[in-house]
Amino acid sequence: MARTRSSARRRAAGRPDAAIPRAPYIRRQLGEVGVLSEEGLALIEANADRILSETGMEFRGDPEVLEVFAEAGCDVTGERVRFAPGFCRQKITATAPATFLQHARNPANTVRMGGNATILCPSWGPPFVHDLDRGRRYATYADFQDLVRLHHTLPWLHHSGGVVCEPVDLPANKRHLDMLYAHIRYSDRAFMGAFIGAERAGHALDMARIVFGDDFVAQNPVLYCVSNTNAPLVMDAHMSGALKTYARAGQPVACTPWVLTGAMSPTTVAGTLAQVLAEAMAALTLVQLVNPGAPCLMGSFASTMSMQTGAPTFGTPEAGLMVLACGQLARRLGVPLHTVGTLSSSKLPDGQSQQEAAWGLLMAMFAGANLINHATGWLEGGLVTSFEKTMLDHDLCGKVARFFDGIDLSENAQAMAAIAATGPGAHFLGSEHTQANFMSALFRPLTTDDNAFEHWKDAGGQDAATRANTLWKQSLDSYQDPGLDPDIDGALREYITRRKAEQPDRDYF
Repeated sequence: MARTRSSARRRAAGRPDAAIPRAPYIRRQLGEVGVLSEEGLALIEANADRILSETGMEFRGDPEVLEVFAEAGCDVTGERVRFAPGFCRQKITATAPATFLQHARNPANTVRMGGNATILCPSWGPPFVHDLDRGRRYATYADFQDLVRLHHTLPWLHHSGGVVCEPVDLPANKRHLDMLYAHIRYSDRAFMGAFIGAERAGHALDMARIVFGDDFVAQNPVLYCVSNTNAPLVMDAHMSGALKTYARAGQPVACTPWVLTGAMSPTTVAGTLAQVLAEAMAALTLVQLVNPGAPCLMGSFASTMSMQTGAPTFGTPEAGLMVLACGQLARRLGVPLHTVGTLSSSKLPDGQSQQEAAWGLLMAMFAGANLINHATGWLEGGLVTSFEKTMLDHDLCGKVARFFDGIDLSENAQAMAAIAATGPGAHFLGSEHTQANFMSALFRPLTTDDNAFEHWKDAGGQDAATRANTLWKQSLDSYQDPGLDPDIDGALREYITRRKAEQPDRDYF
């Protein structure tokens, strides 16, 4: 069923978020939370070194990677690489940058990686989408375009992301071209490249050069790559191929172990942390060996699983401890941290989804994460992007952004004159200070209802998901096309057509 846009929504007198000032990223004013002492961090790193030296890590299907490690003096036996204790730390800390920029085609949306900067990105990878009107369904390219447009309207997001859903109506071996085009055409924010294999990474670089120019791309990060390991202790050629392609081009790579405790790593937090650090350091070392000084991030996607069902679980205390510790380990290596946010195994945008989302996002922020993927929309353990949860999570993003601003201690915020003018026993509702500050002093969520019960009931008695349903439709109705130079647009379309003609359609990657 096609999505309808009512005339009532078209006549809506502006969305409540229309006046929210946009920032290219969050500048955290609150400190990180540490859960390990220096002795504990040293122990985890020593255990990671032991894993890398005694067990090693396999790099499958990519002989060039094995040659790179062998030339650097690593012990290479078959596809397994073993690293001398301290080798990875030395290579990473010697050349990996602590901060860098990823440029957007609109310079106002260029983002900073590292330091106290945090970038919030939408969901990545689900093959299904869900909304209250049409239910759960396979995602299409129309859904993908709608999500890119929707994310572009949301002020608390900073990045267009990557595979915001998997458009299964397009050939699997070619859809990355259409997805890249949608990010470039319908948003002017920074975006991610294609992750699966060197060829697709090369396509992303070619398209970025059309948009930004060859010289600019040669000198500046304009794409973002996530290279996942296949835990435990494996990286395949698809991931290493993309890693090498982006690293050689000076584009950032987030080296991210993807683990579920008890299945892909030990059931214990300490054991999982050692394995995560080992896998991340091996991949980060590869980036620096391929191109010393190439931007890179330590990634962490470490969560728990149900020992009863084997399904992934989110919003757990153990997952919180892991991301907080990974933040400390990344800072110890001197590289930015990439992690995940509002993950949920709930099937609907309900109380469970928001409890898990709030926990995950807050833990990532307190970990000092520099880029948080899956900050909006993620349901059903990553199988679904939800339009309603996108709006509910967007409120969470705004709340944490406001919270991490810290306390304003300016003269206006101290309000001493207002307190003196109001005096004992009066109220501040009509004071000049309240009138001047009421719009900006307190965060105003978009999806909550704080009216009296009678007013809420008379207005339809809607729950938060139903209100979010109206909001995402309003946001799409109010989308303003950022435009694209016709010559660039034409060159991109011609490139995509030419690449698609080079091979037959396939329904597999």
